[in-house]
Amino acid sequence: MANGSSPDAAHRAHILENPLRTYLLGIIISICGNILISISLNIQKYAHVRQSQRGSKPYYTSGTWWCGVALMGFGELGNFAAYGFAPASLIAPLGCVSVIASAVLSVVFLKETVRASDIVGGTLAITGTYVLVNFAPHTTIHITAHLVQYYVMNWHFLLYLLLEMLLFCFLLYLYKMRNVKHIVIVMLLVALLASLTVISVKAVSGMIAESITGQLQLIYPIFYVMGVIMIVSCAFQIKFLNQAMKMFDATEVVPINFVFFTTSAIVAGIVFYEEFEELALLNIFMFLLGCLLSFLGVFLIARNRPKIKLQNPNCISMDKIPRRSHTDRVQPEAQTYGSLAAKLMCNRAGQSDDA
Repeated sequence: MANGSSPDAAHRAHILENPLRTYLLGIIISICGNILISISLNIQKYAHVRQSQRGSKPYYTSGTWWCGVALMGFGELGNFAAYGFAPASLIAPLGCVSVIASAVLSVVFLKETVRASDIVGGTLAITGTYVLVNFAPHTTIHITAHLVQYYVMNWHFLLYLLLEMLLFCFLLYLYKMRNVKHIVIVMLLVALLASLTVISVKAVSGMIAESITGQLQLIYPIFYVMGVIMIVSCAFQIKFLNQAMKMFDATEVVPINFVFFTTSAIVAGIVFYEEFEELALLNIFMFLLGCLLSFLGVFLIARNRPKIKLQNPNCISMDKIPRRSHTDRVQPEAQTYGSLAAKLMCNRAGQSDDA
């Protein structure tokens, strides 16, 4: 630390005198950001469906699709800012708001069918969110460069980082060298990277907020170190997540990713930022119960969700081919040639799309 006081005393000096306003601001920003993300996902999905039905220009030439991308950016920016105002162990579980809002919007705008699991899952997720907000740690601190340096040098974080690196290397060895393509292994790789992302995002966001409202923190090297960790961990996290989406169904990836990411973020907040320090045992139990309810809710919403099949407009569906009936005198040769021609058209369309 810069001054001669003890680290614990310096740590407590950063605690806000009236954290409730800042705490609620972080929650509101996170909820709004997650709602924007859900809206953007449905807008992009609508653009893909419309493009597939019309067989028009590529989706990235659509203004609707770019509107969804812009909303996605604003939503992620809101989540980034929320980490600077509220504990990471609370902001991460609030990601279930995006799943709930996306399910509601898909029913309203994309005309998807409401299932009983959607209603039960939404109820559980909303209940879990309410429990989380009420029993999560309410202590909000000023994130400064000196405080981040103090947290980085704590022995329990260094031990946590060492164990995480060893586990990551082992999982990467199984995934790359042993060719073990199991969804749990891939999502654990994403979650381990997510813990570093959460730590660095909260540090960068907090130091930016402190620079705006208090002392300038951008002159310290730790700010840029955390910025590099944030960018690199995000990039590799997205890489592994995209690989998971290619190998497995989204109904499997979404709930598992939410559970693993949230758990990783909570552990990172506890170990690095000491967010559960002085938290009552009842609060810890109810907080974990809220997480469990949110996990179950997201799982029920995501499981067996019907897919929208995007058909190639250049391909003739096989059920459109005329068949022999008692009244129609279709020659067997003509029927065979028609089916063969339809198959060739599908194959050529697929080859042109791949090219």
